Amino acid sequence: MALSVSSAKLSTGVEDDKKQEAFVFPKFVVMGHRGFGMNMLQSQDEKMKSIKENSILSFNVAADFPIEFVEFDVQVTRDGCPVIFHDNFIFTQEQGVIIEKRVSEMALREFISYGPQKDGANVNPMFRKTKDGRIFQWKVAKDDPLCTLKDAFVKVKRSQGFNIELKFDDNIVYGEEELCQTLENILKVVDEHAENRPIIFSSFHPDAARLIRNMQMSYPVFFLTNGGCEIYADVRKNSLDAAIKICKEGGLQGIVSEAKAILRTPSAITRVKDSKLSLISYGQLNNVVEVVYLQNLLGVEGVIVDMVMEISEAIANIEVRNEEDDEEDNGRKCQIMFGEESKKVSISSNDGIAFLTNLVPKTT
Repeated sequence: MALSVSSAKLSTGVEDDKKQEAFVFPKFVVMGHRGFGMNMLQSQDEKMKSIKENSILSFNVAADFPIEFVEFDVQVTRDGCPVIFHDNFIFTQEQGVIIEKRVSEMALREFISYGPQKDGANVNPMFRKTKDGRIFQWKVAKDDPLCTLKDAFVKVKRSQGFNIELKFDDNIVYGEEELCQTLENILKVVDEHAENRPIIFSSFHPDAARLIRNMQMSYPVFFLTNGGCEIYADVRKNSLDAAIKICKEGGLQGIVSEAKAILRTPSAITRVKDSKLSLISYGQLNNVVEVVYLQNLLGVEGVIVDMVMEISEAIANIEVRNEEDDEEDNGRKCQIMFGEESKKVSISSNDGIAFLTNLVPKTT
C-alpha cells in the first residue's frame, strides 16, 4: 500500500515561513529507482535490462509490489513540456553514425519519436553512452515508449507516490530565470494532475531545490547528494554536512544521499536527525537486503532500489523484535526474521555500524 497523502503533503501555513515542522515518514519506505529499476545495458545481469526504465510500464510493474514511491527524472523540452528521462542526451543513429541530441533542446514531438512507438514502430532507435564512453543499443526485454510527466500522472496507479527528481546538467550554469521557468512548467502539470497522490521533489541542483521550495508549500523537497563519492566544482554538492547546510538555509525537508556516503560516516545520520531532516538513500548497495535493513536500524528512513521485487518483499517479511539490553552490552539488540525461513540474527546497532563501515572504505 502506498502512503496516504497526509504523509507526503506538508501542512500549509504562512506563505513566507519556510520553517515548517520536520517531515517524517510514517514507516520505513522503499522507492523504485526509475520505476522497476535502472537499465544497465553493459551489465551481464538480465534483471538490469528487464523493463525500460522511466516508463509507464516500469512504474506500474513496480507499483504491484509493496513499495511507497517510484522515483523518476524530469526534464523540460524546448517547447515547455516536462518529460521523464534520466540522461542529458538521447543517442540515436543516422546513416550509420551515432549522434547525440540534448533532451532540453528538443521539441516534445521529436523527443517522443525516439524508441518504440505506440503503434509498434521503432524508426529512431535509442543508444546509451556509459560514463566510460562505451555506447550500447538500448535493448531491454520489455520495451515501452518514452513518456511525459502528465502521462505518469494519468496512467500510473493513483495510489503510487512519486519522487520527482528535477534533472539538470552538472556541466551547465543555469540562471535563476531559466530555473524558475523550468520549475513553473513542472509545477503546472503537478497542480493540474496530482490530486491526492503523495509527491516528493528532489534535486542534485542546490538552487533548483531552493527555488521549488519557495515556489510551493504543498510537497516536501529533498536535496540529493552523493556526499563526496564524487567531487564537483560546486562545493555545496561535496559532503553530507554541506547538504545539511543547504537544507537548513533553504527550508528543505530532507536529504537523499548515496548509501556509500552514509556507510562511510554513519555519525552523519545523527547530524541529519539533529537538524530535523529526513534521510533516505540511493545507490547499488541498496540492492543488498542486509545493507538496507542495517540502514533502517541506524536511522535511515527509506531506500531507493533497483531490485524492487527482491528488496520490497524481503523488507515486508522482516520482523524485528527488540530485546532487553543486558548489563554487558548497552547496544540495542534485535532478532531479525526473514519470512517463514526464520533466519534469525542477533545484532546491535554498534555491530551494524562496524559492518557497514567495513563494506565501504573511507577513501574513494
